[in-house]
Amino acid sequence: MANITYELITDGNIEICRDLCNALMAFQKEQATIGKEAFDMMNFDTRMKVSYAGALRAHVVVAKDGDKAVGYIFSTIDETPEEARGYFPPWAPKGEGFIGFYPEWLELPQNTGCLSNLYVLPEYKGMGIGKKLTEMAVEWLESFDDVDISFVYISNGNDNAEEFYKKFGFTYCHDVYGGFIRAAYKKKD
Repeated sequence: MANITYELITDGNIEICRDLCNALMAFQKEQATIGKEAFDMMNFDTRMKVSYAGALRAHVVVAKDGDKAVGYIFSTIDETPEEARGYFPPWAPKGEGFIGFYPEWLELPQNTGCLSNLYVLPEYKGMGIGKKLTEMAVEWLESFDDVDISFVYISNGNDNAEEFYKKFGFTYCHDVYGGFIRAAYKKKD
């Protein structure tokens, strides 16, 4: 049985997540039924590193088995302006009637939380690591008075993830970029 510890990254050195993040992007591509080729542009440098650097606040927790990183969760708080509603990153599929990251009913501008990445190595799944990491992230997201809503964006083909996040109070709200991503939200109690 592994002796799992959880380390909060406080010094900004998120490099420990590089291989895990790249493994997550490969997993998402493998599972995808829409736009597999879009994942070719996604990796630690283009997704996590950029998002971490641009966030108003960022939170990274790494699960470790001894010195080995076996899982992580990355969450952000961002200042979300009205123009973010229609933002389409370079990798995003585009089409008539496609909706971006934020639903029409969401009042913007406001600060929004995002549970951005969760990944646990396959050989460590089923040990409660993902659950513990998610509990830590949700607690952090809900600790801010200026954040009333948080989102999680689930890649297409990853149906198990949607069911997993429901256990933490996230509710499906809309398809992003024509179903390339499914968005779920959680309002603070």
